[in-house]
Amino acid sequence: MRRASLRPFTDRREAGRELGAALARLALPPPIVVLGLPRGGVPVAFEVAAALSAPLDVIPVRKVGMPGQPELALGAIAAGAVTVRQPLGYGKSFEPDAEEFAALAEHERGELERREQLYRAGRPPLELTGKTAVIVDDGLARGATMLAAVRAARKAGAAAVVAAAPVASDLAAELIGAECDRTVFLMIPPCLSAIGEWYLDFGQTEDAEVCGLLGAASGARAGHPKATAA
Repeated sequence: MRRASLRPFTDRREAGRELGAALARLALPPPIVVLGLPRGGVPVAFEVAAALSAPLDVIPVRKVGMPGQPELALGAIAAGAVTVRQPLGYGKSFEPDAEEFAALAEHERGELERREQLYRAGRPPLELTGKTAVIVDDGLARGATMLAAVRAARKAGAAAVVAAAPVASDLAAELIGAECDRTVFLMIPPCLSAIGEWYLDFGQTEDAEVCGLLGAASGARAGHPKATAA
């Protein structure tokens, strides 16, 4: 399920189409629900859902970052009171202790709940019980947010969980593979320092785009085929 060459994707939508084509070739057990990790994973997941003719939903996750260095992930949280801690391995003097990490995670939970309300726009989450959950992100560096999403999907009753991304580090691929029924990563570069290096256009995905894509997918499910996202 790998690409023939290691070259950057044009953007998230192109990556999603390639990922969707790879997933469509698999005999995944129905019914299938596609879940995008906000924010950047949702444009990828939108294309995957179209390729699989499956409903699309968001699975709320939020990175827990190092104070002063928010891009340095210490772990992640997800809906359903799921918390993942991922030590950096730099020593106890550098990393927060358990109590400090819990406080950081609780602080992020408020933003997680705000975004969930915004993205759902009053729509209930899709039922996962007994279904195959295909969880999609735009790339995995350390894998903390995907791991939190996988555990949240399990907790919500998914019968099988598939993690998928256009690009992943070997560390993340191994971490996620240990907890999923299946993984699909189009590229696992020998050295991955930043996900953005594997996209020609890796502009930030805004809340408005996430809401638009989820609304378009919901409209299509409701029987309005013209509800598409450009």
